[in-house]
Amino acid sequence: MNFDTSIPIYLQVGNDLKGKIASGQIQPGEKLPSGRELAQQYQINPNTAARVYQVLEQEGICETRRGLGTYVVEEIGMQQKVREEMARDLTRSFLERMRALGLSGEEIGKILKEEENR
Repeated sequence: MNFDTSIPIYLQVGNDLKGKIASGQIQPGEKLPSGRELAQQYQINPNTAARVYQVLEQEGICETRRGLGTYVVEEIGMQQKVREEMARDLTRSFLERMRALGLSGEEIGKILKEEENR
């Protein structure tokens, strides 16, 4: 994974994991790699890996079971919930950047329709 220096690494790794949950590559109830395995997989510091899981737990996406590891929460609709949250975040970011260019809602809509039809 190529990291963006303007965004904390733990957030980038967390977003990558959320993307895998949203796409179904990681299923609800599935065990996630240990902190050390996650650190090796992403070539990050083990403390950063621990922070990834800490943030995902705070967001209600995963839970740590003492002595067993970290698991994606088994909640009906978890995949859809994560997908929608990520879509909203992308949309907000996109709209902020488009408005910073001075585009109106109508202009943004026109561009989106044109791109969708390509």
